[in-house]
Amino acid sequence: VQLVESGGGLVQAGGSLRLSCAASGFTSDDYAIGWFRQAPGKEREFVASISWNGGYTHYGDSKKGRFTISRDNAKNTVYLQMNSLHPEDTAVYYCAADLAGNGFSYDYWGQGTQVPVSS
Repeated sequence: VQLVESGGGLVQAGGSLRLSCAASGFTSDDYAIGWFRQAPGKEREFVASISWNGGYTHYGDSKKGRFTISRDNAKNTVYLQMNSLHPEDTAVYYCAADLAGNGFSYDYWGQGTQVPVSS
């Protein structure tokens, strides 16, 4: 099983980015995906999650309205569209797979992609 994030990079405040999480090695699509982030010197923070069929999404505080999570199971990819970025959104963004789909634990993690937001 492998999760690979991409799409990170330097962006100016107010700008947008779309992160991708490509999944491989799963025997089915029956897993939820979560996005997390960790800023320098801070704890890891939940950003958003999506159920296996995209029918249920959940966002962390202050993310809904600016961030949108979606998935394309035909491409085995989950996306995180981030708009109106703030310098405080600067972090390494990780995606993770939740095989139970209950949001309590994540079984596989990607290596992360950096998102620096300049002021």
